[in-house]
Amino acid sequence: QVQLVESGGGLVQPGGSLRLSCAASGATLDYYAIIWFRQAPGKEREGVSCISRYDGTTYYDDSVKGRFTISRDNAQNMVYLQMNSLKPEDTAVYYCAARSYYCSAYVSRYEYWGQGTQVTVST
Repeated sequence: QVQLVESGGGLVQPGGSLRLSCAASGATLDYYAIIWFRQAPGKEREGVSCISRYDGTTYYDDSVKGRFTISRDNAQNMVYLQMNSLKPEDTAVYYCAARSYYCSAYVSRYEYWGQGTQVTVST
């Protein structure tokens, strides 16, 4: 059983940066693909970025390519999402999720979820 806890959200001005953290317990994260989803009010949950298990291959949604960077620290059992050049449309609750297989864009394929952290980009 994997427990995931997100942190690092907050209020930031457009053009600013935040780093989200996903802390895992109960299992070694290296065995899992870890994805960051986000959900804005009135919208479906969408995949933002995923890092695959073992080789650490990364994937990004087109809307965040060049601005967001996903990384993992296996020694600390952490996954991070560095978000730069933030835009108002990045405002959402961000969730990390894990599955014991390859990265997938489908919400239903992820076995373990954190509680989410709010990111608000606004003046």
